[in-house]
Amino acid sequence: LVTTRPRPSQRLFFFIADLQRLIPALHFYPRKQFSLKEICQFAANRDFTHVMVLGENAKHCNGMTISHVGGKDGLAGPTAFFKVSNVVTSQNIPNHGASTRHIPELNLHGFGTRLGHRVGRLLGSLFPHDAEFQGRQVATFHNQRDYIFVRHHRYIFEEKKQKPTKKKGVEEKTEPEKPLGVKDKVKARLQE
Repeated sequence: LVTTRPRPSQRLFFFIADLQRLIPALHFYPRKQFSLKEICQFAANRDFTHVMVLGENAKHCNGMTISHVGGKDGLAGPTAFFKVSNVVTSQNIPNHGASTRHIPELNLHGFGTRLGHRVGRLLGSLFPHDAEFQGRQVATFHNQRDYIFVRHHRYIFEEKKQKPTKKKGVEEKTEPEKPLGVKDKVKARLQE
C-alpha cells in the first residue's frame, strides 16, 4: 500500500506510477485527511504487508517511509525512512523499454553489514519471491557508502550468428560444424 502526504503535487504521481511498475501488486490509496495510524489499521485489515508513505518538498519527492504492518493495531515493525534524491522517472528516459506485469528478478548488492542485512531483507520483502524470468525484468538495489541506488531495467538476449567464410578460388570442403558453446551463442544486453 502506498500513500502520500496530504495534498500531493502532480509530480509525485509520476513517481508513484514508476513505483507501481517496479513493485508488483503495489496499490495506491489517496491520503486525504487520514492519520498514519488509521492507514496502518486499514492496511492490516486488508492483508497488505507494507505501508509506504511518500513525502515531498517543493514538488519533489524527498522521503519514503516503509513500515511492515500486521496485527490488530496495524504496525508490526520494522520501519525505515529513506531520503529520496535524483529521481529520474521513466517518461524522462528516452527510448526506455516498456515494463510488463511480470514479477522482476531482484538484485541486492552491497548489503553485507549487519544493518545492510536488515535493510536488504526489508527491501526484499516488498517483492514476491517467485520471479518470472520470461519477463526479463530486473530490479536492482545497490548500496554504496550508505546510498542505495535503485534501477529497474529489462534485458535482451541476442544470439550470435555464424557467418560463412568463403575464399575465392578455393573449393569449399564440407566439414561438420562444431556446435557453438553457450558463451559463443548468447549475449545479453540491457534495454532501458
